[in-house]
Amino acid sequence: MELSRDGWLLFATCGVRSLAYGFLSVILGLYLAAIGLDVVTIGIVFTAALAGGAVMTVFLTTIADRYGRRRILMIGAALMALAGTAFTLTDSWILLTLAAVLGTISPSGKEVGPFLSVEQAILPQTTSDDQRTSIFAAYNLVGSMAGALGALAVALPTLFGITPLAGYRFLIWGYVAAALVMLFLFSGLSPALEGAAVERASSRQRHGVHRSRGAVVRLAALFAIDAFAGGFIVQSLVAYWFYLRYGVDTKVLGSIFFGTNFLSALSFLFAVPIARRIGLLNTMVVTHLLSNLLLLLVPFMPTLELTVGVFLARHLLSQLDVPTRQSYTMAIVDPDERSAAAGIMSVARTGAAAMAPAFTGWLLAAPALGLPFLLAGGLKVVYDFLIFALFRHVRPPEEAMQAVEKD
Repeated sequence: MELSRDGWLLFATCGVRSLAYGFLSVILGLYLAAIGLDVVTIGIVFTAALAGGAVMTVFLTTIADRYGRRRILMIGAALMALAGTAFTLTDSWILLTLAAVLGTISPSGKEVGPFLSVEQAILPQTTSDDQRTSIFAAYNLVGSMAGALGALAVALPTLFGITPLAGYRFLIWGYVAAALVMLFLFSGLSPALEGAAVERASSRQRHGVHRSRGAVVRLAALFAIDAFAGGFIVQSLVAYWFYLRYGVDTKVLGSIFFGTNFLSALSFLFAVPIARRIGLLNTMVVTHLLSNLLLLLVPFMPTLELTVGVFLARHLLSQLDVPTRQSYTMAIVDPDERSAAAGIMSVARTGAAAMAPAFTGWLLAAPALGLPFLLAGGLKVVYDFLIFALFRHVRPPEEAMQAVEKD
């Protein structure tokens, strides 16, 4: 795999960050409950975390090409460390909410804040065009495998005989340590990752999205639907649902989410060959649709074993659209639009996802109904049909060239 030194550094930061998100997302709901917050307040804190990630993303990615991508990434890592520290030192829901807004606390196990958007804009510069989708697949594979290990790590405090509350705090301090490691790694990025984009931006005095504005707006709106649906089933809330419905402990939860992340990682290996055969957009839609049909089945399973089985099967398909979506969106916009476009689409996803957990607290009042899964699955199916209808004729350059050669 051809990748520059900056590309390898970004793979490392993705791995460290995903490891931290993996264990934090599993224990976050349990930790907040252990310090005295009720389920509605926990939903509010989760909403604040996702909304804060959206706000920070739209601000930091808008200025990334102007003030430096490396600098923005370092600021994000510092805020991540400060937010984690605040979560270990206070049980005030007001202060926790404030920390969640300003930092990059991830209740979903997935990306929040500016990291993914800026790294996504940089990655195409670290390799050749024909390797773009493969690089995104490998990048997501690293993140998902690290997230799986992070989910498994929630059992460590129990193995060492640490009490649950102390164990939760120990893991959150690990989250702070991961942020500091990221800060160090980001400091090693070279000026080459931003020089051309910054120079163009300053010479033309045109920042953000311009030629591709219409496509970016439509994609952002569609991604918002998908993310709003996903907000009902963020990893922390699903872990809490398993606890409420089946009474499972942190060891079992860690094993379940190790499995989901591991299977998601395996799915990335199939994204590239499938996309080469049927195209990026078709891969996004078909695999995502099948995974959502499985999601709708989860609450109808009568036993824990069957529920976990369907949930794991869903994750074997659910992430095939991620590297293909990232490659597709970066391919159909101009290079100097990538940071802003990625930021806009990330904000649309994060902002929409931030609204759902506030409602999930009430939906979890009757865990046997599985309403979060039904709402999430139904909305995601709608998203799949809409994105195919609106973008089936918009091809990335390499697919358009192949179509011309066939003709």
